[in-house]
Amino acid sequence: MNRTLLYVIGGLMLAGIIHIATVIMIPYFATADAYSSMRQFGRDGAFHVLPEARAGHEPLVDLDPQMLYGVCRFSLEDGPIQVTADLPDTFWSVAVFDRRGRNAYSLNDRSAGRTEVDLVVITPVQMAQLRRNPPEELETAIVVELPIETGFVLLRVFVPDDTMLPRARDALATADCSAML
Repeated sequence: MNRTLLYVIGGLMLAGIIHIATVIMIPYFATADAYSSMRQFGRDGAFHVLPEARAGHEPLVDLDPQMLYGVCRFSLEDGPIQVTADLPDTFWSVAVFDRRGRNAYSLNDRSAGRTEVDLVVITPVQMAQLRRNPPEELETAIVVELPIETGFVLLRVFVPDDTMLPRARDALATADCSAML
């Protein structure tokens, strides 16, 4: 009887450990990560305005229907990228996410203190190379050094009413997310 009880308790403990390990490892083995799901919106290295979020018809999960979104997938393998945009005077934010969708950096209109976004995303190795001979256009840019190779940038613009929609859509459509020369 005691031996059977020990086997049952041991089996339950082993099952619990295996279950916890499996749940923790799922994100590392999942093939449909955030970066891959962004592919549906268009080619890499350019912003794509997402369709408006409507209840039950969101292009991505948990989007605020009062915001308009633009997304750009990028790879830093060939060099840093520069994100530029001239956004409306309403609330806006820009966020850089890694491949798995974890927020690596974010900035909004209040912390930037301006409506123009000029952001350079760069790896630590590229930053070390750039420090030797920095280009002049980096003087006004916000340089973000991140230990990631691939990811995506998400621009969000608050649209308080439908009259602001065309301006927000134009701002996101003209935003740029391209490799630095």
